[in-house]
Amino acid sequence: MIYLEFAAVEQAAAIAAGLFASLNKRGTTMKERKTIVVALGGNAIIEEGTEGTITQQFANTRKSLTAIVDMIAQGHRVVLTHGNGPQAGVHLIRNEAASSQVPPSPLGVIVADTQGSMGYMIAQSLANALNKAGLRKEVVTLITQVVVDPQDPSMLNPTKYVGPFYRAEQVEQLSARGWIIKEDPGRGYRRVVPSPLPLDVVEKETIRDLLRDGKIVIAAGGGGVPVCREKDGSLEGVDAVIDKDRASALLASLIAADQLIILTGVEKVAINFKKPDQRFFDRLSVTECERFLAEGQFPRGSMGPKIEAACDFVKRGGAEVIITSMENASLAVEGRAGTVISA
Repeated sequence: MIYLEFAAVEQAAAIAAGLFASLNKRGTTMKERKTIVVALGGNAIIEEGTEGTITQQFANTRKSLTAIVDMIAQGHRVVLTHGNGPQAGVHLIRNEAASSQVPPSPLGVIVADTQGSMGYMIAQSLANALNKAGLRKEVVTLITQVVVDPQDPSMLNPTKYVGPFYRAEQVEQLSARGWIIKEDPGRGYRRVVPSPLPLDVVEKETIRDLLRDGKIVIAAGGGGVPVCREKDGSLEGVDAVIDKDRASALLASLIAADQLIILTGVEKVAINFKKPDQRFFDRLSVTECERFLAEGQFPRGSMGPKIEAACDFVKRGGAEVIITSMENASLAVEGRAGTVISA
């Protein structure tokens, strides 16, 4: 009996060793397999200076997914989030143009609309790319609601610019609608709306289930549809927008992701950006990030929210955040590009 049990253990160990060797040959061990949240910018799909036609958006989407296919080929579980700034701006212009014929859509509905339309483009393009690479994986787009506090300070003092630019002589008429209009220095006047901090992702359990089932998930597009939770537990939409990177960091924490990758227009984080003494970083600690934030090194309209999101993820227990460009995303996963932010 003892001999039989020992033989069975030896056989099981041999099988396990064979499985480990097989995985190692493919470049992915059980230990290396990660859950990764990748945050794509809305500008990755509508490039600056282009018309933003659907044909162009599909072409840009296909270009942006090469690194994602590489991650999936390496065996990683991937959740994709995305911005929607340019796309939401188009919706707001449509609101204006058709205001005399149809009622305008509130911001939350616009976010939901763009989650669906952009999710369709990303899901179809990614599924086609995976198919060409010989990877049989299903891609799922999930309309995602993100809980915010209706008493968040930004609800009383909106600062997030949205929509088209207006002339000074239009401000009074626009303000009569109940809008808050502020000058976007050097560019014109724009509507500003609340951008409250994300507190919870309503569909987090569904996202976890989909990942466990081997699906690639597209979620929290445009920062998620902002909602508040009433005393009876019901949800109600909020007229606001949520920062995409902050929502991505929260989602990554809630699903216990190993890594958050924020894709932007630069390969690495820098201080004194575009100045003679510009300095790029391979690694930064949360303490260093917070110090540079306090010094004003990371502007609110560009790198600031990304650094804040990275610090938030690490403080919640996340291992590391990588900030890099679309072109360097695959190298970043291997530790050969980007700026790594950790505790």
